[in-house]
Amino acid sequence: MGKLTTFKRQDVDVIKEETLWQGYFKMLKFSFRHALFGGGRSQTIERELFSRGNAVVVIPYDPVTDQLILIEQIRVGAFEHQISPWMVELVAGIIDEGEQPLDVAIRETKEETGLDVTRCEALFSYLSSPGGTSERIDLFVACVDSSKAADIAGLDSEGEDIRVFAMPVAEVLRALNDGEFFNATTIIGLQWLALNHGSLRQRWLDLNNQESR
Repeated sequence: MGKLTTFKRQDVDVIKEETLWQGYFKMLKFSFRHALFGGGRSQTIERELFSRGNAVVVIPYDPVTDQLILIEQIRVGAFEHQISPWMVELVAGIIDEGEQPLDVAIRETKEETGLDVTRCEALFSYLSSPGGTSERIDLFVACVDSSKAADIAGLDSEGEDIRVFAMPVAEVLRALNDGEFFNATTIIGLQWLALNHGSLRQRWLDLNNQESR
């Protein structure tokens, strides 16, 4: 990671870090200086940062039926935009302190779809919006049996009300191209699937056949 970048973490001098607000999430304020492309150091810069922890996103895929499991739930982030706040998404969940991303991916798939994961592969990590938040996303693809998906899922204790449904991959990718998805992490996951769908399906079907012998 970082082979394309000019500078490294040590080329930033953090002068001060303040906590502006602390709740379920928190807001930080950084004062820092950094190396310049033309040489020397910058003046002191101040930036606010939304610190919300890290999360996983899971692509729940059934290679036998060639279907994807999608979920629909209300999202407060859409309230300020002229779109429906109910988002169709991939599975996602926050990584709590001390948890491993793989364990969270498996747990969240069960909680949000009712499905057990038979195979789960880590794909890559990325920062969701590094201009203003520290959140890192770990993307996974999980093998599931779509016939066993719940109709409605989620934890009452967390105020979740989630509609679960299966959709053929070809239809999902058409909807992606038509601009039907508004969640960035979902779009990134589906773009990965569009690039890797054929090889993933064949490899997992081959593995299923080997395991059934």
